[in-house]
Amino acid sequence: MGTFKTKNPGNQPVWVNTNNCKACDICVSVCPAGVLGMVYEPTSTLGAMISIQHPEACIGCMECELACPDFAIYVADKKEYKFAKLVDESKERQAAVIVNNYMSLNEKRS
Repeated sequence: MGTFKTKNPGNQPVWVNTNNCKACDICVSVCPAGVLGMVYEPTSTLGAMISIQHPEACIGCMECELACPDFAIYVADKKEYKFAKLVDESKERQAAVIVNNYMSLNEKRS
């Protein structure tokens, strides 16, 4: 029996298996650091796809991985990656993403 986990593509704090992602945006809603955002993706069932916008801001809290119902997003092991500290800029970005309907800040609301 194999594991659901998708391998880290190379020294990333957080990564996604877009084949598993159904664009529910739960991970975006729980990220305290504004790392994630949805981007428009016409080939996706819901017309959007998760995007890791600010990997450098990831604090390694694992909220996104724990909240994902589809095993689509993963966070690096704290032994293997040095995560950022949660700073005001990250908190403000997360608040702005929420106001923007969970879309990445460089995506316009439709």
